Amino acid sequence: MDTLALAPGFADPVIEAQGAFRAVMEALARPGTLQRLPVAIAPPAPLTPALAAIALTLADHEAPLWLDVPLARVPAVADWLRFHTGARIVTDGCEAAFALIADPAGMPGFEAFALGEQAFPDRSTTLVLACERLESGAGLHLEGPGIRESARLAASPLPKDFLARFRANGALFPRGVDVLLTAGDRVAGLPRTTMIRE
Repeated sequence: MDTLALAPGFADPVIEAQGAFRAVMEALARPGTLQRLPVAIAPPAPLTPALAAIALTLADHEAPLWLDVPLARVPAVADWLRFHTGARIVTDGCEAAFALIADPAGMPGFEAFALGEQAFPDRSTTLVLACERLESGAGLHLEGPGIRESARLAASPLPKDFLARFRANGALFPRGVDVLLTAGDRVAGLPRTTMIRE
């Protein structure tokens, strides 16, 4: 790895990481709402600026990352993430605190990741998906904690069986994964407590 050739991370790490952290927390606290991420970074493709901003904010030596096939096949992506976050890159999704997914339609099933334990449900993987389209007010109906009555969220691409996967995930509560959907500079959260219907 040539550290001189690595693209920089956040220009102002403290301010931008705080902004990204607030956006992620607000997205998870208010499912279906779109929050703005600081994405003025240029990570190696196909790592998107939104995936990179979340990784820079949340991953560290105690929070390993898993990369899907499109990301894992580009060594510069893992080099950039290791250099800027100090996180280990793991090949077993069950060891990851965060899974970065550039190809949501081709992602593995939720069971490929850590689902937490009954006594420690927080020991699960958060899935971070790079979507092409993400908008509120249309698409799937969301209900549950943090949502007044209901909300709507449209995201694509997603696996064809995403709705079934997410419902099965909810049945594991308090265990299960949480999902962050990104597109451009936006992030939306789908915590395991959210109920989704068409």
